Amino acid sequence: MTAQATAPGQAAGAAAPAKDPVAVDPALQAAVGGSWRTPEFVQRDRYRNPAQTLAFFGLKPDQTVIEITPGGGWYSEILAPYLRGQGRYVAAVVDPQAVPEGRGRDYQAGARKQLQDKFAAAPAQYDKAAIVAYSPSAPVFGPPGSADLVLTFRNVHNWRMSGQAEDMFKGFHDVLKPGGVLGVVEHRASADVPADDRSGYVGQAQVIAMAEAAGFRLAGSSEVNANVRDTKDHPNGVWTLPPTNRHDAEDADRYQAIGESDRMTLKFVKP
Repeated sequence: MTAQATAPGQAAGAAAPAKDPVAVDPALQAAVGGSWRTPEFVQRDRYRNPAQTLAFFGLKPDQTVIEITPGGGWYSEILAPYLRGQGRYVAAVVDPQAVPEGRGRDYQAGARKQLQDKFAAAPAQYDKAAIVAYSPSAPVFGPPGSADLVLTFRNVHNWRMSGQAEDMFKGFHDVLKPGGVLGVVEHRASADVPADDRSGYVGQAQVIAMAEAAGFRLAGSSEVNANVRDTKDHPNGVWTLPPTNRHDAEDADRYQAIGESDRMTLKFVKP
């Protein structure tokens, strides 16, 4: 694979980002094209590039893969069926009982039930998928050294805003086998952002530093999820853009033309 020397947001001294497409396992491509996928999810493939992203992270069908806070199961619809025959898919969700009583607990309970219901409704795809609950203040995602691949998609800004990022990255390191991979996709700021930033964007060098502080080594970066149209100066941060579209109605065409956010795609290895 060839690589380009520089790219938007590339940290000094970081591995050069991948330029050429990564070969995709036909079985993975078949999962991406699965008829069971939610049509609204499929429409976002052009922004999320799931086949190329997962191939870059080195996904294999016999791996134990933990996805952190999968939300409505966008990636679950690809990962669980792909891993069903030989591997294991684990969705790590926040334990509602670990969250103070109130709206936060209710939200986490609702998110967990939504995923459980999704899995129960389609056993042909999800009968072997597992859900593990973790506490954000002391995250444990499974037995130490039990996972081949940990994946997180657009979550780091939330953990950073809540002061949980360092503990989360430590939990990722603990659950991975030696040689295991952490794959991170995150909204990419133009430069480092302050600790109290609420834009939803994070500096690429900041994410790398957090992972390295937890014991990871940066193994590569990819521009597969880059978006040069994203100016990153929107009035409501990343949520101004699709799919949230938190903007005035008269600005719809403008933000649709930009599309979803510019995103870093980083691959880390546990030595």
